[in-house]
Amino acid sequence: MDELKRKVAVVTGAGQGIGRAEARALARAGAHVVVNDVGKTPDGRPVADDAVEEIRAAGGSAEPNTDDISTWDGAERLISQAVNVNGKLDALVCNAGIIRDRTIVNISEAEWDAVMAVHLKGHAGPLHFAAVHWKALHQESGKPVDATVVTTSSEAGLYGNFGQVNYSAAKAGIVALTQVAARELARYGVRANSICPRARTGMTEGVVEGMEPAEGSVDEWDPESVAALTTFLGSEYSRGITGQVFVVHGPTVSRMREWTPADEITGTKALRLGDIIAQRERLGSAEDTTLVDFAEANARSGRMAQA
Repeated sequence: MDELKRKVAVVTGAGQGIGRAEARALARAGAHVVVNDVGKTPDGRPVADDAVEEIRAAGGSAEPNTDDISTWDGAERLISQAVNVNGKLDALVCNAGIIRDRTIVNISEAEWDAVMAVHLKGHAGPLHFAAVHWKALHQESGKPVDATVVTTSSEAGLYGNFGQVNYSAAKAGIVALTQVAARELARYGVRANSICPRARTGMTEGVVEGMEPAEGSVDEWDPESVAALTTFLGSEYSRGITGQVFVVHGPTVSRMREWTPADEITGTKALRLGDIIAQRERLGSAEDTTLVDFAEANARSGRMAQA
């Protein structure tokens, strides 16, 4: 496969889990991958080094990076390293994340800040410096740079998940960040999309039950399914696709629809309290304001796929 031959890609949080699968897949497609991760193995070895060795052993091209992308300085160094490979960054995949699960009643400031730093700021920093690079390239050449951004949100960011107030808020922010980036960077020839993956990783083990596939069944939690979608979005085949949110779960990819009005009320002139009270039922009832959880969302996706 050479869909990404002579391309340079950055993957954050690529030392393990989904990020590592994405880095492998991008390398198999021909990209040179800058593998970013601050993590270490139990013996103190950078997990980014292990991922790079695996890619190289399979015939791919990669190099490690251990900068902390939750800081502006670390994000700038990461993007600079990638650009120095051949003068252009072609694909930015933001994947790094942590969990510090708490309810709003129990969460501490430190637990809130840690998740926001890695997820939300860890997306914003690399994206900022990549955008600066792409703007400069566009102004220099006057041509579209044909680059791509893939961010990593979650269904927790779409629906909210009990006990994950910090994680859900950060992931919702990533969706908004991505949609703004798609609008702002289109002028330079850059597309940006977000994925909401369900996959078996170190973050989900012990949290989600039933992730091991039954013998002979489809592995719906295989990170390679996520990596396939990421590679597609990082390739020329995704041209024209931008500002989208995709849920990927095993063999199924669902394109999500943005918030749209379900109903509305209106006043006679300017809206007054009496107008709202008189039309209260149109603002929701016990039946149509039930919160959607992941299981229901998955069931809806299945019905949509069959339609």
